[in-house]
Order: sequence, then C-alpha cells, then structure tokens
Amino acid sequence: MIAPRPRHGTLTLVTLALTLTACTSGGTEKDGAEPGTGSGTHTVKTAMGDVRVKDHPKRVVVLDTAELDSAITLGVTPVGATRAGAEDAFLSYLPKEKTDGITGVGEIANPGLEKIAALKPDLILSNKVRDGQRYEQLSAIAPTVLTETTGYPWKQNFLVHADALGRKAQGRAAVKTYEKRVAAVTEALGGKEKAAGVDVNVVRFVEGADIRIYGKKNYVGTILADVGIGRPAITDKAKDGFSYDVSPEQIDKADADVIFTSTYGSPNKAKVTETTTSGLWRKLKAVRDGKVFQVDDELWIQGIGYTAAARILGELQSDLAK
Repeated sequence: MIAPRPRHGTLTLVTLALTLTACTSGGTEKDGAEPGTGSGTHTVKTAMGDVRVKDHPKRVVVLDTAELDSAITLGVTPVGATRAGAEDAFLSYLPKEKTDGITGVGEIANPGLEKIAALKPDLILSNKVRDGQRYEQLSAIAPTVLTETTGYPWKQNFLVHADALGRKAQGRAAVKTYEKRVAAVTEALGGKEKAAGVDVNVVRFVEGADIRIYGKKNYVGTILADVGIGRPAITDKAKDGFSYDVSPEQIDKADADVIFTSTYGSPNKAKVTETTTSGLWRKLKAVRDGKVFQVDDELWIQGIGYTAAARILGELQSDLAK
C-alpha cells in the first residue's frame, strides 16, 4: 500500500551546492576576512540575550538536529553533538564524511555536561526547548547561543547559527540556493497554480503515540508552502498549527491527493501495519491512485535545515511529477 524507496543514495547536486558554499570548519567573513583569520569577538542576539562569541569559533558543540544541519550546511564540522536517540550514528541523511569524527555527547535534551566540557568548546549551539533549563551550566563551559525553539522558525534560527559561527555570507548563499531550487521545483510541477491544485498530507506514525497528520506550522510544512503545494482542510485543524493527531480508526481524516508517510520508532508499535491494512486506509484517494510515498523520518521530520531541505525538494519533485 505504501511505495517505499531507498533514500540514502548519492547526494543531490543541490545538497552539494549547499555544502560547497562554505569553506572549511571554523572560518568567518565578518569584515571580508579569510576563514580562520583574526581572533576577535562579536555579539549575537539570542533567546537568552546578547552573547559574545569568537569571530572564528573552532570547537563547536551542537545539541540538536537543526543546529547540526546548520553547521554542516555552513561547512563546519562540530567537535561534539547530541544524537536524536539511542542510535550510534548521527542522522543518516547527512554526508558521512561530514559527521565522521564528531564526538557524541549524549541524547537531545539530555546531554552529558562533563562530555561537553571535556571537548573544550568555544561555542555551544542549541535552543530553549531542549536546553533552556541548563543554560547557566552550559554557559559556564563556553559561550552558548540558544534560539527560542526549533522546527517552524528554522530559517530564522539558521541565520542566528550563521551569525554565531561567523559565516553570515555562507548563510546568505545557502538561502539563495534554496530559493532557486524551490522556484525550479514549482516550475517542474507545472507552476504555482498547478502545484496548489495538488493536496498533500504528511502522515507520521509514532511509536507510543497517536498518528500525526502534519499541519502547516512545522519544518516540512514550510517547505511545502514555499513550493506552493496545496494542503487539505484538515491541516487547518492542527493543534497550534503543528499536527492533527488521530487513531487508526480515524485515518480517513488523512485523505489527500498525495500522502507522504514516515515512521518514528518500531513500525509495529507505531501501528503502521494495523493502519495501512485497514479498509479505511484502502479507501483513501492517495492509496487508490498509488500516490502514497514512504519517506525517511530522519530526513523529513527530524533533520530541520537547508541540507535536509535540498534532499526533500528533490524527492517532492520526483514523487509529485509521477
């Protein structure tokens, strides 16, 4: 009932373009200087107030997936990072050569402070949702830049990350690359009017929780909006714009022209089989038309950033053009 496809092949040219906009780790362009030169500081506006950081931080620790994506997009390899779960590897959509050598410092929202301190960082990146309660402890280790939250405001957060890393020029280049790619995808789908005429739902099966029909105020929702893709009326009922949660017996509410599905955790415990073998599921328009596509949860939901967005845009164009 769901059309799976391997999602971890060769990086798209767009992803390469994003990563190549940056130089090697630790550089900056504050006053047109070459990466790695100078030893000054600058002020970054954060959710916790103004923070003085090095112009050219060399040893960066990131404590959430968006911050990791931002660093990789900007050409910075952190010395330390949290993981999204108990997995040994970092998010699999990220280029392995970019994450090799990064030291794990615990799980998101539960980092090991001693592990972080042992890395002797000169900058820590995170957000208040994950680490606001330990801000003082982190700040005692190194200048700590927190955004207010994660997810929906990812574009604004990226600019904060670029500022903190001393890579504002690379950040602007990544934004321009994304905007050009968005325009190209919209055009490939037949233009704005045709794209808006296709209603798309993103359905996430979550272990130990209800099924989530994603609304418009989340990371993937912003990408769909940028392309101009239509969204079913159910997305306007999402709590706080984030998601409308349903049981398998309510899966008919996910009806759309196209459905992208992802799974977090065990498929059995997330009720994937129970849901996708039901009569209600088989009656969905997208199912009848063969327009249900299984996507990588790490990429579409967990990643959050311009490197992930490049891959998602490529998949949207490929799947919606079928």
